[in-house]
Amino acid sequence: MKPSVASLVMMGLALAVTGCLTPRGDSPPVKTYHLAADVASQTPEPGVGQTGPILLVGVPQSDPGFDTPRMAYRTRPYELSYFSASQWADAPARMLHPLLISSLEHEGSWSAVVAASTALRADYRLDVSALVLVHEFDTTPSRLRLSWKAQVIRLHDGRPVGARRFETAQAATSDDAYGGVRAANQALATLLGDMSAWARACVTNHQKAPC
Repeated sequence: MKPSVASLVMMGLALAVTGCLTPRGDSPPVKTYHLAADVASQTPEPGVGQTGPILLVGVPQSDPGFDTPRMAYRTRPYELSYFSASQWADAPARMLHPLLISSLEHEGSWSAVVAASTALRADYRLDVSALVLVHEFDTTPSRLRLSWKAQVIRLHDGRPVGARRFETAQAATSDDAYGGVRAANQALATLLGDMSAWARACVTNHQKAPC
């Protein structure tokens, strides 16, 4: 007796589900990494403490191709690829947000540094966009490139008081995903320190000259 068409379909579905649930022996487990910066190691600059302005920090925005937990790399210009067995714990822009707030708090010039979603009335807003985080293998040793654009806006009149692009390339300690992760966190600590000092200077000096 030949099986019916419905029986064949059900058998195919069962095999497909079994295949999805059964781990493949040749697939390595995916490793997950965090972005982290040792903010405490940064030397605080003398600030104005509780008499300073309040700063809102918006959620950073990524360049196309980087708004994903997938870990990006390049072997040649203009071509973006992703590691298959390594990933970030979240999209880099979302991991960067609390680190920005912590770094600016540590810098010491603000009476409060808060996420832009808060209802607290603030004096300035920091926007970060065009985030790029990519491991480049077209050099020896390979390197991790990190960059973003930053803008400080005075909220009572919407006037920008400073805009700057931040970028650094950090040599990787090994030509693999973990070497890129270590380089990424070193590069991040550098740019966070630079941007925190720059944001303070923008607010302090914006009446004298553009930042």
